[in-house]
Amino acid sequence: MKVELKQSNWRAYWELTRMHKPIGILLLLWPMYWALWIASNGQPNILVFIVFTLGVVMMRSAGCVINDYADRKVDPHVSRTKNRPIATGRVTPIEALQLFAVLVVVSFLLVLLMNSLTVWLSFVGVFLAVLYPFMKRHTHLPQVFLGAAFGWAVPMVYAAQTNSVPPLAWLLFVATVIWAVVYDTMYAMVDRDDDVKIGVKSTAILFGELDKVLISFFQVLFFITLMLIGQKAELGIVYYSGVFVALLFAIYHQYLIKDRLPAKCMAAFLNNNCLGFVVFVGIALDYASNMLLN
Repeated sequence: MKVELKQSNWRAYWELTRMHKPIGILLLLWPMYWALWIASNGQPNILVFIVFTLGVVMMRSAGCVINDYADRKVDPHVSRTKNRPIATGRVTPIEALQLFAVLVVVSFLLVLLMNSLTVWLSFVGVFLAVLYPFMKRHTHLPQVFLGAAFGWAVPMVYAAQTNSVPPLAWLLFVATVIWAVVYDTMYAMVDRDDDVKIGVKSTAILFGELDKVLISFFQVLFFITLMLIGQKAELGIVYYSGVFVALLFAIYHQYLIKDRLPAKCMAAFLNNNCLGFVVFVGIALDYASNMLLN
């Protein structure tokens, strides 16, 4: 029997792809923009900028779809996710897989506009996007896999801009993975009680009572990595000012999660968008100021 995406379900598909919750798109975009601006010395190729901005939106949407497909038997038992489209039956599993395929194909068509190195790297990106949702059943470190999936846009955009993936690109990738562990552990703290009951694994469960301490440890690692990136990329005072403002946001996040209240942990997760934004502003303005001075 032929199954087609139903036009009447567009609202459910919109929710399934989380387009009504753009925080995931933003958390993906900022590291990609960090890498693109550094790779291009502040003068990104317009086509690369457009392709990767659209590609991030498409692949984040695809990631949400495959995540909900993987969690279709779990989501109905979690208070935060019980109303998701697959969990409520508004979208069938086969429709979700069809939508995932469409989004991946569109993303691949976009990447075909780039060089061959970028195209080859895109296959790894799809593999990571598919792999992540299933890791929460097999390891307490799904946040690391999420970071790798989110961060893979970094070497890809470097390849698209420069036709190479130098060590600095991998340092940016590492920073992205560490940052994802930080904010997604905050996110996992929201669902910790439900996840324990249904057997879903996360760093929040693994860290236990040491969650706040270990989040702060990874925050320190993240900022050390940002400092190394600034050094390797020969960025100046404007960049480091942006990093300092980001540090203030990180301290604020620790304040929000101090009592482990779900609403506050969610607020800390969401506020990481501001952290990523100010790092990007620091990078962009640093290059812009140098161009004005020269």
